[in-house]
Amino acid sequence: MVNRAAKTDVVGTGFVVLDRVYENDRKAFEALGGSCANVLWSLAMLDRQVAPVLRLGADDVGQHLIAQFRCAGADTRFISTTESIASPILVQFTDTQLGTHSFSFMCPDTKAEFPRYQPIDHQEVEAAATVIEGCSVFYADRLSPAIVSAMETVAKQNGIVFFEPSAISDRTLFNRAVDCATIIKFSSDRLGSELLPTLSGKNSIAIMTHGAKGLEVIQGSNHIWSEAISIPEVKDTSGSGDMVSVGLINHLVETGQTAATVDLHAVFKGVRAGQRLAAANCSFLGARGLFEQASPQLARRILHEAVN
Repeated sequence: MVNRAAKTDVVGTGFVVLDRVYENDRKAFEALGGSCANVLWSLAMLDRQVAPVLRLGADDVGQHLIAQFRCAGADTRFISTTESIASPILVQFTDTQLGTHSFSFMCPDTKAEFPRYQPIDHQEVEAAATVIEGCSVFYADRLSPAIVSAMETVAKQNGIVFFEPSAISDRTLFNRAVDCATIIKFSSDRLGSELLPTLSGKNSIAIMTHGAKGLEVIQGSNHIWSEAISIPEVKDTSGSGDMVSVGLINHLVETGQTAATVDLHAVFKGVRAGQRLAAANCSFLGARGLFEQASPQLARRILHEAVN
């Protein structure tokens, strides 16, 4: 049960879908998916007070996604459903022999296009204003005018704004998001050349990922390299980046960081914890396989041992 009186640790919005996972070309299962979903669900399973702010369709898929968040212990009051849209679905193809995965918005059986993600609007932000203004961390991996407005509100309240972009669509919105972000996590392949020059004169802390090699934690002219953690057998690498975000955000909340206090050392320590969680998660099928097929207790132990 969600403790309504407790301060919300993490409020988040962004890419949340129903994942239809195919293992070696055979349908294996359906589950809550998307980076935002993986991060928020996992943090809720770690007993953090989490509130997703989302816009889904008033359909069976939407109800299933809401139920998944609720079962994890998240506060689902701020997930709106509407008849005018359909909840998004994404197909994931996993090759457990090679440890690789790919994604598609097309049904492999009918070749029909699945519904896509729809961002929240100002109506959803206004309904969640209390938890947004009082949260410790605001997570976003997609942008809309309403999402950027929420990010700016959190920044003014000295909350940590964690921005995890995968692409740049609206340059004006993107620049506003970067300006108010405390931490920005992005792929070197996708956004490295565009973002690094922009961040050089800012106080924000960047996490630039380099796939299986590792990642860099950057603030100004300070760069810290963090090697990826290897494991004997890799079954599925999906969700690895999300687990790094989970470990970092969990550490920031646990240590009571704010936008004013968080520094390169605290971020690096949280990132290392997240990398250990990501490595362990690769032994399981699915983006949150460690939580679902082992236990949240194991995840907590991995994170605790990593920072102590």
